[in-house]
Amino acid sequence: MAYVELHLYSNALGMQTTVGVILPQQNTAGEIGINGKQSADAYKTLYLLHGLSDDYSIWLRRTSIERYAAKYGICVVMPCAGKSFYFNQQNGENYYDYIAKELPARMEEFFHVSKKREDRFITGNSMGGYGALKIAMKEPHVFAAAAGLSSVANVRNVLWKERLEGLLGKENYLPDDHDLFTLALGLAQADVKPRLYMWCGTGDYLYQDNLALRDHIRGLDLEYVYEESEGTHCWECWDVQIQRVLQWMFGE
Repeated sequence: MAYVELHLYSNALGMQTTVGVILPQQNTAGEIGINGKQSADAYKTLYLLHGLSDDYSIWLRRTSIERYAAKYGICVVMPCAGKSFYFNQQNGENYYDYIAKELPARMEEFFHVSKKREDRFITGNSMGGYGALKIAMKEPHVFAAAAGLSSVANVRNVLWKERLEGLLGKENYLPDDHDLFTLALGLAQADVKPRLYMWCGTGDYLYQDNLALRDHIRGLDLEYVYEESEGTHCWECWDVQIQRVLQWMFGE
């Protein structure tokens, strides 16, 4: 595998930003200690989103995502989103448009990755889990599947007043198209629907909100998997669960 730290200008953000990109590398027979899947086809791509306190580098620093991705021969794209909750911010940058719309086009411009919907996937943890589920529900024609680990399942319960004002303005109005419960209702009526996966630790402070979203989705015409196990809101859990996500998305 190869790792590229890409610095690029984003039209949606109106500024330079950084993206970490893991890419399959052909003809690595001499590399010791790792086995990777090789293919001449354009790569499937996983967009891997970070949580509230982190940045594009965190998945590489806290997990073995490069080694895990090598097994499937996929490209992994890790963007920066600040503390945006993957919104177009009232008093900030348009991070939703950047990650949901502009970034896939940029990756397909720069790298040998597939342009097919069935080859695009998105996941994340915590704030990033919320972002991944939201983006896939709002852009079902762009992403084939989405996974949320320890997601901020009910964003209204988590976004405190100061954060809401920064994202949405002083009126603190959260549009329905940023609420996962409302989005799931709309997605159930769509002609194209991404597969959905959710995991949360039973000791996580977001556990009850994840259960509520699970129960809500159970009554809808959606293809989804919900799993839970012992654990809290921590990287020890996410390092294990990202491997499960990759197997669910890319396993044969």
